[in-house]
Amino acid sequence: MALSIGIVGLPNVGKSTTFNALTKSQNAQAANYPFCTIEPNKAIVEVPDIRLKVLSEIVKPQRILYAQVEFVDIAGLVRGASKGEGLGNQFLANIKEADAILHIVRCFEDSDITHVENRINPVADIGIIELELVLADIVTLQRKIAKLERESKAQKNSSKTLEVANKLLAHLESDNPASSFEKSEEFVGLDRELRLLSNKKVIYAANVDEKGLSKDNEYVEKVREYGAKNGAEVIKLCAKIEEEMVGLDDKERAEFLSALGSSESGLEQIIRSGFRLLGLISYFTAGVKEVRAWTIANGTKAPQAASVIHNDFEKGFIRAETISYDDFVKYGGEAKAKESGAMRSEGKEYIVQDGDIMRFRFNV
Repeated sequence: MALSIGIVGLPNVGKSTTFNALTKSQNAQAANYPFCTIEPNKAIVEVPDIRLKVLSEIVKPQRILYAQVEFVDIAGLVRGASKGEGLGNQFLANIKEADAILHIVRCFEDSDITHVENRINPVADIGIIELELVLADIVTLQRKIAKLERESKAQKNSSKTLEVANKLLAHLESDNPASSFEKSEEFVGLDRELRLLSNKKVIYAANVDEKGLSKDNEYVEKVREYGAKNGAEVIKLCAKIEEEMVGLDDKERAEFLSALGSSESGLEQIIRSGFRLLGLISYFTAGVKEVRAWTIANGTKAPQAASVIHNDFEKGFIRAETISYDDFVKYGGEAKAKESGAMRSEGKEYIVQDGDIMRFRFNV
């Protein structure tokens, strides 16, 4: 269950530079002109989690496998993208499969880097992108409504889904995102099928210059106000600095960030925000062959958590031998934890907790 995050924003706001830094690659071309990125760049990134390192020091496994996040760098969107401006339709389609959106917003001044709107106004930039997402959803929903109307006539009865779809269309046509529409069973069904862009969870990333890392500038403050008003996560990063840190080890990176007045890298902030936004947690399996993190939704019961390893684990689930992360560390591993009574035998109704170390028993 890898988290997928689509990176969007206007051209020349630092999207591709951020992508390169987050993925420690140079897959995404970065240049000072619009539409430098045409095809979406994709990369799988390991989720930083110090707990895996601690567990590996105890277990001494042959390998460590981290949870993963897929980043998709979408080409810069512009005003009119939903109507095809700047190849916008193609770009918007690439966001549909993402679980969340990382919206890069320019919060720095630099006369050497052009801005597609010829001004620095991060909230206005956000408005342009979000309106295009709404407009794209309108087109998608209109097609769905036409199909529902045909089905309704054929069945000679009114459709609750059609009724909700028409109300949602009116909501969108008033420039409101799908995220602010009343959540009903019918809406959830429509969103599951249509993958509405304006209903996706959003993380706003205020891209600042080096000076802006230690203290919020006026642009960042405005983005934070906008995020708070709309219930969205806001993080701050410097794409240029993130790119400069590629190749540094953990200690060097921490020292570098500390000198700049920051405690977390952009990647760490984004993943932490993404997990929180989508209600995701990690549990672990820890054996001599591997120590591994598995991503699940918060509130998942043990059999369903087991299924992310293999479907047969859920079908033949008997019990889950479980040790909390703190107890595993406290007792120095499974054997001592079991001797001390810290290992629990959990059944089908057990809700897995973040950091649980689990061993599943099942019938084949």
